[in-house]
Amino acid sequence: MPRVKRGKIHLKRRKGILKRTKGFMWGRKSKIKLAKTAATKAGAYAYRDRRNKKRVMRRLWQIRINAAARLNGLSYSNLIDLLKKANVTIDRKILSKIAADRPVTFTKIVEAIKK
Repeated sequence: MPRVKRGKIHLKRRKGILKRTKGFMWGRKSKIKLAKTAATKAGAYAYRDRRNKKRVMRRLWQIRINAAARLNGLSYSNLIDLLKKANVTIDRKILSKIAADRPVTFTKIVEAIKK
């Protein structure tokens, strides 16, 4: 059986791994063994953190809404409860943006749902 030379495939695979680890520190950008594990872990962390980002952002929105609600004499939970009872369908992302950028508008929303 003749010997198979796999130079092209071997180099292509290495190039792909090293391309993914470009900008990493120390040997993880140039040594194939270290680059392979670094690229695998980077992919795993990226996958995990795409989901974590959603949790983190929701927590940030809740903190902003709570801060603005407290300035208007309500707690976060009371504000959300009043919004649901008044059938106001503003999601937390938009509500936090209003609270941060336009406090006067937020105050008007609070006054409207208190009635």
